[in-house]
Amino acid sequence: MRLRDLPSVDELARRSDDPLAVEAARKVVARARGQIRQGDDPGDLAALLQNELDAARTPHLRRIINATGVIVHTNLGRAPLAEAALDRVREIARGYSNLEYDLAAGGRGSRQGHVADSLRRLTGAEAALVVNNNAAAVMLALAALAEGCEVLVSRGELIEIGDGFRIPDVLERSGARLREVGTTNRTRAADYEAAIDPETAVLLRVHQSNFRVVGFTEQPSLRELADVARRHNLRLVDDLGSGALVDIGDEPTARASLAAGADIVCFSGDKLLGGPQAGIVVGRAELVEKLRCHPLQRALRADKLTLAALEGTLALAVDAPDEIPVLRMLREPVEAVSARAARLAELVHGEVEETVARAGGGSLPLTELPSFACAVEEELAVKLRAGDPPVIAVVRDGRTLLDCRTLTDAEADEVAVAVEAARA
Repeated sequence: MRLRDLPSVDELARRSDDPLAVEAARKVVARARGQIRQGDDPGDLAALLQNELDAARTPHLRRIINATGVIVHTNLGRAPLAEAALDRVREIARGYSNLEYDLAAGGRGSRQGHVADSLRRLTGAEAALVVNNNAAAVMLALAALAEGCEVLVSRGELIEIGDGFRIPDVLERSGARLREVGTTNRTRAADYEAAIDPETAVLLRVHQSNFRVVGFTEQPSLRELADVARRHNLRLVDDLGSGALVDIGDEPTARASLAAGADIVCFSGDKLLGGPQAGIVVGRAELVEKLRCHPLQRALRADKLTLAALEGTLALAVDAPDEIPVLRMLREPVEAVSARAARLAELVHGEVEETVARAGGGSLPLTELPSFACAVEEELAVKLRAGDPPVIAVVRDGRTLLDCRTLTDAEADEVAVAVEAARA
């Protein structure tokens, strides 16, 4: 084909009645022009146009199958929701709801009331508030309690989290001034005490949820910090990061933090809690009310679908925590994981390999979970990612490992079909 033989964009677009045809035809003609100049044949332009339209109509955000062994995988959407949470989302999303309507009073209500009672029961807090993520929760807490004032924080806790975000940069947007105390590896309660001055409003503890400093280290306990805060009439804010409502490894629970004397505790909804992305604040009622009334709260508040998913997840946390997928995967006996890997290996003629899974998502950084994977050919990894649904695995030592701790039994069957399709 020569350049003069190329149809115009309008001519090619008229071959389809799709409203996206003009944009798709423009891309096809531009690519074809480049290929002809390079001496290549661009092929069937009508077929290429249809391929372009099909790609434009394919949802970009897609379901994938996680065979990496990382349970709370940030790149893969963190916590998968429980069926009960999905049921609540479907129920609320399909029509109107009482999001901010008080059915008893017949007037305006608060969106926070839908999950506050469950959070109080699970944490022992006086009050609770939900915003869109944990960074927002901590920023709101400092804005409401320490704007224009000093916040004391250990130098060893000013960390960088995912995608290059640094805790100091985020927190300083609250209007508070962060003041470092102690050293990277050793900070004592006396360091906080010595740094307190008339400008100090809050002591901030940032839990090392996604890293650990080991060796010659020292950190004050939360109870020691609470004693310092009380002696100087200051507020103690505890940023748990991933957070947990039930005992999981060495991760502190929100209830334990409050019992140790924290005034405000902040944690994520989509990590060890196993719910939707959210920032949860629990603590003393008068302080939580200050956060609720702060102008920033409206910009950070959670939407109805987040609250519906969180409500469903919290109900399971009370009655059936092992129905929350994250908790199920963390707690599943290794024998069950081994049996799943063996069944998958039999289906795809692979080999069972012992491996290690991780909690992920900036939680339990030192915890290694014994796991088993089905090992197949290395070259299948790319093809599995291109499948429908895509399967994300780990390539190690010349093989593709399909870790079965992060697969359900039903997903293992899907992976078996995907492997055979990739081989074909």
